[in-house]
Order: sequence, then structure tokens, then C-alpha cells
Amino acid sequence: MKEYWFKLSDKIRFLLVGGFNAGVSYLIYSVICLVLGTGAYQIALAFAWAISSVVSFTTQKFLVFKGSSNWMKEYIKCCTTWFFSYLINAGLLEFIVKILHLNVFIAQIVATLAAAVFTYFLFKKFAFRVKKI
Repeated sequence: MKEYWFKLSDKIRFLLVGGFNAGVSYLIYSVICLVLGTGAYQIALAFAWAISSVVSFTTQKFLVFKGSSNWMKEYIKCCTTWFFSYLINAGLLEFIVKILHLNVFIAQIVATLAAAVFTYFLFKKFAFRVKKI
């Protein structure tokens, strides 16, 4: 199974694993929005990103990019990637909710999809980049 999995393109693996990670993050976001109210969508986003980052790091490292270097160094690079991805997501979320007037649940789906493209390239080229010897 492992051999078959890693024969898939890293783009396909990223889509599958990223979809799982996005689902976890969206579930956390939705629950927090429902508990605190939809007006707290930016707070919900911050909590969702903070909590789901550990799941995302683990799954991206071992299931997508086969990270093999120092895990702490990779985690710091991932945190840097997530910081920029979070800023993009939060900015898009605010724009979609305030300017386009979509509800916070649909807006987060759209913002997450847009941020995912950016995140893939940063993970591949920065966080989990394999140095060629």
C-alpha cells in the first residue's frame, strides 16, 4: 500500500491529505462558530488553524512530502508557511464575508481553497524541500 501511495503524484497526495486536513480544520471552525456565534468567525479561524496545524504537519510530513530532515526545523518552516497561509485565509475570509456578504461557513470554504494552492507551493518549495545531493 505504501509503495502504491508514494507512486501517486505529490499533487494528488497533497489534494487527498490536504482535503482531510481541511476537513478537520473546517469542522473545528464550524463548531467554534456555532458555539461562539458566527460573529466570532475570525476567532474560530485562529483556533482552527492553531489546533489543526499539528495534524497537518504530521500528515504532510509523512504522507505527502516524505520529510526526512530534522523534524523541528521542518515544523518551524511549516509554522512560517501556515502564518502566511493564515494571513491569506483570514484576509480572504474577511473580504468574502464583509464585501461579498456570503455567510461565514461558505466564505471559509472558498478562502480555504484559495489558501491551499499557496500552501502547497510553500510546503513543496520551502517547508519540506529535499536538498539534492
